[in-house]
Amino acid sequence: MKVDPKDISTGVLHGLMLGTIGPRPIAFASTVDGQGKVNLSPYSFFNVFSSNPPTLIFSPARRVRDNTIKHTLENAMETGEVVVNVVNHAIVEQMSLSSTEYDKGVNEFVKSGLTEVASETVKPPRVAESPAAYECKVKEVIHLGDQGGAGNLIICEVLMAHFHDDIFDENGKPDPFKTDLVGRMGGDWYCRANGDALFTLPKPLREKGIGVDQIPDGIRDSHVLTGNNLGRLGNISALPSDEEVAEFGQRPEIVELMQRFRNDRESLEYHLHEHARTFLNDNQTHMAWLTLLQAY
Repeated sequence: MKVDPKDISTGVLHGLMLGTIGPRPIAFASTVDGQGKVNLSPYSFFNVFSSNPPTLIFSPARRVRDNTIKHTLENAMETGEVVVNVVNHAIVEQMSLSSTEYDKGVNEFVKSGLTEVASETVKPPRVAESPAAYECKVKEVIHLGDQGGAGNLIICEVLMAHFHDDIFDENGKPDPFKTDLVGRMGGDWYCRANGDALFTLPKPLREKGIGVDQIPDGIRDSHVLTGNNLGRLGNISALPSDEEVAEFGQRPEIVELMQRFRNDRESLEYHLHEHARTFLNDNQTHMAWLTLLQAY
């Protein structure tokens, strides 16, 4: 399927983009207008873009159906202040309720049953139930267009941050299981950053990995190993030594494989690759390499 944005409606393109770009974090933006009336609304066109200065950007797009703008944008432009509250699973239903397009001046804190807490540096209140909230000044608003669906980038500098004490692990770092964040997908779909949705991935080595191009052909062309597996294998600075490979080859499970398939190299490589993939799934890259190199 190939799509030229000029050939389809904005609504259809909007659905295609939101259904394929995600999960997107949600900015639960609280603002006030010039008369001090509070507004609270969620936006999934959002992320962090700088830590020095600490900068968040979210985008209240113009409504596709009638090309009107949202109260959040009006308030942010009028007062130059906003609080970005993150959304976790415990408040996702209340967040969804707050997205209802109530009339201007209606306080979505009240409608959604969430708790206002006075901010320290800006006028908009923060959401007490949110695991993290960022008091911000609006540095700039960039209008991307004047038609329905056009975004308006609200660039926010963080002045003060608030975190629930119970989201940190024993090392003082935010624990993803405790923050229990949610992300926006397409349509009515969300995802939860907890349980089976979480996985770890070691960062690339500072001394540079050997790369997939340096993996022996018999391994690189494996019918067992995936592209992700090869990427992990390429993230080592050097192959194990011959001595390490020989010593590993004395393990009972390796000896058994070598004996069982001593006259069938194709089957031997297949089973070694299966065994190595088990190590890779357990983040034991060195052990995987020792297994794979038995065939060489």
